[in-house]
Amino acid sequence: MPTAPLTAKPQPPAPNECCESGCDPCVWDIYRTELQQWETQCLPAVEIEPTSPATAAVIWLHGLGADGHDFVPIIPELGLPPDHGIRFIFPHAPELPVTVNDGYVMPAWYDILEIDLDRKVDVAQLQASAREVGKLIEREIARGIPSERIVIAGFSQGGAVAYQAALSYPKPLAGLLALSTYFATTDTVVLNVANAQLPIHIFHGKQDTIVPDLLALKAYRWLRERGYAPHYSEYPLGHNVFAEEIAEVGRCLRVWLG
Repeated sequence: MPTAPLTAKPQPPAPNECCESGCDPCVWDIYRTELQQWETQCLPAVEIEPTSPATAAVIWLHGLGADGHDFVPIIPELGLPPDHGIRFIFPHAPELPVTVNDGYVMPAWYDILEIDLDRKVDVAQLQASAREVGKLIEREIARGIPSERIVIAGFSQGGAVAYQAALSYPKPLAGLLALSTYFATTDTVVLNVANAQLPIHIFHGKQDTIVPDLLALKAYRWLRERGYAPHYSEYPLGHNVFAEEIAEVGRCLRVWLG
């Protein structure tokens, strides 16, 4: 009989739960097995370990049609010190049919139903992807990284998931990087007070024709109206990431995780 999926992270047994003479089956063996099962339920990802022991983490979500390898090459361009101690995690989106692309199956965090300015999306799928990000955060905490040392970043479609995941997460995070993206779930997101003071930096190109800068500015204003203090950086380019922007991302990481 297949094992049922674990929806919550398994907790270790109490110190006195296993007798000195041993028990059958051992509760610690069960715990380790369940923890391994829970961890393998997380999204597959490219993980880049620092040269020194990891003391912080960045979970970075790619855009539509890409995969976790997309942003790996920018790490050396961030200008981080050699001993930065940041583990970079680049998860792969699942393969989904995308309505606006004639139902073509591709890596996608959620379905895009209409390509109008407001971007009608499958909210349930987006929320599910955000929960998967939450599981990645919990895995980092289990590895010894405090939530306050974890940054969530996302480009384009990945950024919409990053907004949802970070602002609804029940433990304080280090920051949110929103690159060339939009906030698709402003009508449904349940903001968590744990991240009411979350540092947020929005990056966008003035010439972006894929995600117009009006959507980034709309997210910026929405956040300010609710008491957040996002920083907004714009660039005279399109729907991509460029050197000046990468340098600014690196500065954010040095400040938030330094």
